[in-house]
Amino acid sequence: QVQLVESGGGLVEAGGSLRLSCVASGRTGSISTMGWYRQAPGKQRELVAAITRGGITNYSDSVKGRFTISRDNAKNTVYLQMNALKPEDTAVYYCNARYSFVSNSWGQGTQVTVSS
Repeated sequence: QVQLVESGGGLVEAGGSLRLSCVASGRTGSISTMGWYRQAPGKQRELVAAITRGGITNYSDSVKGRFTISRDNAKNTVYLQMNALKPEDTAVYYCNARYSFVSNSWGQGTQVTVSS
């Protein structure tokens, strides 16, 4: 199995920046795609950004140009640099890892709050 631990959330003013980190442990050699999802109150969990082991990235339209996902395979860590944050970015952010072709692992979530 794969375990994920996120860090880096917090409270920031609109226009500010935050960097989230997610460290994987366990069967890290079997991880393919890693990503960040978010869930705001009363809304469904949605994909924010994802990155393959080879570095191919995918972003939701709402964060393109503002957020950057990156990955350090040697450290089993994925990052999400969030710039120009907006109040609508407020949510719990979850790290996700796909491994062994069909399995998914989730982190515990980290709260990001953007004040207006």
